[in-house]
Amino acid sequence: MKIIHFSDPHAGGPAEDWMAYVDKRWVGVFNFSFRRKYQHDQSYLKKAVDYILEQKPDLAVLSGDITSTGQPGEFKIQLAILEPLRNSQIPLMFIPGNHDCYVYNKKCVDAMKDAVKFLNQDKVAFDELPVKMTVGDCDFILVNESCPTSLLSSCGYLPKSSSDFIVKECSKKKERPIVLVGHYPIIEDHPWLRVRHRLWGEKEAMRLLKNGKIDLSLCGHVHRPYAKIDSRGRGEICAGSVTRNGCVSVINYDKGKDVFVWENVFLDTKR
Repeated sequence: MKIIHFSDPHAGGPAEDWMAYVDKRWVGVFNFSFRRKYQHDQSYLKKAVDYILEQKPDLAVLSGDITSTGQPGEFKIQLAILEPLRNSQIPLMFIPGNHDCYVYNKKCVDAMKDAVKFLNQDKVAFDELPVKMTVGDCDFILVNESCPTSLLSSCGYLPKSSSDFIVKECSKKKERPIVLVGHYPIIEDHPWLRVRHRLWGEKEAMRLLKNGKIDLSLCGHVHRPYAKIDSRGRGEICAGSVTRNGCVSVINYDKGKDVFVWENVFLDTKR
């Protein structure tokens, strides 16, 4: 089974209404205007879509932060680029990131929820999360860990209800490997150094990952790609930012050997 995992393309732009100057969006607009737009090459998102369509994997996973401030115009830009993949025969999973769930503004929330349903090919709605789905040789648990936070925070929160759902699903007889799909890394080597950026409420999920009940965690949020996996490919894989690094994660699961194999593929040198 082949999975192509990508994350954090971060479309951005100006404030789209006056209320953006009185909620957190002004922080994201400022960040994008003076930093993020110089770090991220948006052409790589289309290259990722083209690559996935060419490779025809068994599943594509997009683990959040397709926008910078969660504004409707940002979602519109990204959904237009992602539409060929969404409308293909390739199964697609999408979990929103903290920049997609940036503020409580109704237009922004509605745009985020529409994006979740659209990019999950109408199979999953935001309000239905968490859910468990079987694709190919693996079971996937999709969780939302993102919600609006204070001006200086980029933290995520795994609610107890979602943690309980994960525990319940992992307590059942395992028929296939279980892959957790979220925006935030579960494994933090230095959690107190990343106190403004880490995932809270992750302890049960981390325990299940460490004892093998969860086989693999797929995430984004951290913009550099990495894999913290053992010799059988169990652990956590972060796709990084597709538009900052120009790369995607390619994960192959060999059912016969019961092994996951990870490769970081750079889109400009894929051939």
